[in-house]
Amino acid sequence: GYIITISNKQVSRLMRILLFFLALSFSIFSMGQSVYAQGANTESIAVVVNEDAITYSDVSDRMRLIMISSGMPNNPDIINKLKPQVINVLVEEQIKLQEAERLGIEVTQDEINDGFKQLAQQNNAPADQFREMVMRSGVNIATMDRQIKSQLAWAKVVQQTVRPQIIVSDADIDDALSRVKNNVGQYEYRVAEIYLPIEDPKGAGNVLSLANSVSQDIQAGRAPFFKVAQQLSKSAGAAQGGDLGWVQEGQIGEELERVLVTMEPETVSDPVKSPTGYHILYLLEKRQITEDTLPSREGMMSTIGMQRLERQQRRLLQDLKSSAYIDTRV
Repeated sequence: GYIITISNKQVSRLMRILLFFLALSFSIFSMGQSVYAQGANTESIAVVVNEDAITYSDVSDRMRLIMISSGMPNNPDIINKLKPQVINVLVEEQIKLQEAERLGIEVTQDEINDGFKQLAQQNNAPADQFREMVMRSGVNIATMDRQIKSQLAWAKVVQQTVRPQIIVSDADIDDALSRVKNNVGQYEYRVAEIYLPIEDPKGAGNVLSLANSVSQDIQAGRAPFFKVAQQLSKSAGAAQGGDLGWVQEGQIGEELERVLVTMEPETVSDPVKSPTGYHILYLLEKRQITEDTLPSREGMMSTIGMQRLERQQRRLLQDLKSSAYIDTRV
């Protein structure tokens, strides 16, 4: 079998992808925009995660960053619906940082600074000027540093603990290629998605309400699909704006497939319920499968490996989250 390896260079490339969406949004910041106000003492504890605390100011700062970066409408209704999602993001980031610390994995300030410099370069600005622009927008630099650090730390955790377990055999590749060849003449779809999981059944209504608002805002042109996906989606392609690449019938859940086959290119769906959450689909294009569009063995091996890596790292995060002590006080 083949072990899917991730070099330091590839980790660096991954981080450039994860950070790219932030750079795209800073050019449209409105200076001094008020996005989220918390009436309580902003240093009061909002959530306890094991031995660490997330404060109200942490929630407020991240809310501001997400609202500005995603381009979503700034109104009280959206803010209230977003808050549980923002808190969940901060909790997961804290868990990622704690696991990295447990494993003795470090993220240096130089690495964080390099990530920030990449954002500045992508925004065609020197790092110092970019930092001033961010600060003038009202975004706390610390919340950006935290986001960069948690992504770097988790990439290292995945590389150390999950990657060695991912093995793709010749039989795996043969089986996958055989299934794809059987679909020649049918259609395949290049699709992006925003996936909002239902973490707690008690919060299912809030997730649906948020999904409806997001879908309506995107369909009406009030928010860009890709930026919203990068900030909110929990799907495998979130860092790439939700882009899942080309998918064929039978490769996604039945609930999603039933909706996807009825869509026209360049359209966005209403929320689609799956067993684990809600999905908003964006059909970019569709084409008929031919011999020329079939993937190579190397391409299929990479696809299988990355799919398994994504599933395993999500499983690891969920296991860590399930075993953590989490006390939400908001």
